[in-house]
Amino acid sequence: MQLRKDYFADIRKDGLHEIGQPRPRLDSPGHVTGKTAYFADRNFPGMLHLKMVRSPHHHARIRSIDTSEAEKHPGVVRVLTAKDVPHNVYTILILIQIGPEDETVLADGKVRWKGEAVVAVLAETERAAQEAAAKVKVDYEVLPAVFDMEEALKPGAPLVNEYHGQNYYLYDSGECRKVRFGDVETGFAQADHILEQSYQSSPIEHAPTETTGCVVAPEGNDRFTCYTNTQAMFFTLDNTSIILQMPGSKLHFVGGTIGGGFGGKVDVIVEPIAILAAKLTGRPISFIYSREEEMQISSPRAAEKVVIKDGVMKDGRIVARKVTGYTDAGAYSRHSPYGAQKGAAHYPGPYTIPNVWIDTYCVYTNRTPSSAMRGFGVTIGDFALEVQMDKLARLIGMDPLEFRFINAYRDGDMKAHRQPTEGAALIECMQEASRAANWPVAEKYMAMSSYKKGA
Repeated sequence: MQLRKDYFADIRKDGLHEIGQPRPRLDSPGHVTGKTAYFADRNFPGMLHLKMVRSPHHHARIRSIDTSEAEKHPGVVRVLTAKDVPHNVYTILILIQIGPEDETVLADGKVRWKGEAVVAVLAETERAAQEAAAKVKVDYEVLPAVFDMEEALKPGAPLVNEYHGQNYYLYDSGECRKVRFGDVETGFAQADHILEQSYQSSPIEHAPTETTGCVVAPEGNDRFTCYTNTQAMFFTLDNTSIILQMPGSKLHFVGGTIGGGFGGKVDVIVEPIAILAAKLTGRPISFIYSREEEMQISSPRAAEKVVIKDGVMKDGRIVARKVTGYTDAGAYSRHSPYGAQKGAAHYPGPYTIPNVWIDTYCVYTNRTPSSAMRGFGVTIGDFALEVQMDKLARLIGMDPLEFRFINAYRDGDMKAHRQPTEGAALIECMQEASRAANWPVAEKYMAMSSYKKGA
């Protein structure tokens, strides 16, 4: 890595001890010598194994559940259903006032996606738990399902999640997160060219080497230690406290080692039910996803659709941008309302555009609930925006990098969500990219600055 100290020399503090310096990771020796302990390395005497009975349907009403044959199976210790969970309906981001609670720990009366947990089986061995789970009889009434976001938003579409009452997350701005800046229609009327394009992505599975799971050990006095690979330790602890209706001081979470996560292990899914199982049986519990479960059950990156309409002048200035974004949350919110909101703030891109109109929808469908994945809410949007920028440059016959120099935001520029730009350094990054890629641009662009007005 090269640290370019000639940039911002007059405003930069130079007493840097970490940035630009090589530093070994503290956990590297344990990883390369095999000494690092992961959650699944814990093994306790008398440990039970938890396996889930999962819905084979995308959308169905549960008429009845018969666990009698499963309970008789050799090695089975206990079977858990929704009635055993103290606070069965929750949502992860309720901790930061993003509600309503809309997801069940174990399905109660209805399933909303294929793979949803219905019954938890606890047994002496993993095989016994699997065999007993296969003996649980669930009588379903299959209901119409919806898998396409725009179809889900149409009147008369099957209602996915009754806790919301409609197939979209309701923001304080209404049915979508809205950004309004300037007058976009006036901008389009002034533009020399208008380009409207649609971009779409599919769900993406994280596929970590280590599957999702946890091991729970009772410690006496109604205290429990949970060894987990969660990426959101305090979200997990606090949500577990709510779900189990027990003080967080009774819960000791041990994590820090994750065999691949990429944002996919922030959902509070395995820990509450495993701790409840330990509480009800008084024995250690292991709940680990199989590879099949990891691929089908764990949250993917959301499918997204982004429609961008731009008005551009012949000299390269973008004068209007209108974006409609759709985020497929699947059946439950998890982190998707937050992801869609990030998209709304991000869709203007790192460009100063005087007229912006943005609507982003968080949509519920009968698909696997989506959630966090590196840069969720903005990654697919960035792809769409930068492809759009290339298309706009071609439309007016301009070099795509020079086109970006013209529109790049600089310090002091007001962003569409009404936050002033600070510390942008975008101009300088593009200048270095031009040199590194041997992509020549006009000298006037190489003389520009992100923070000197008039330059």
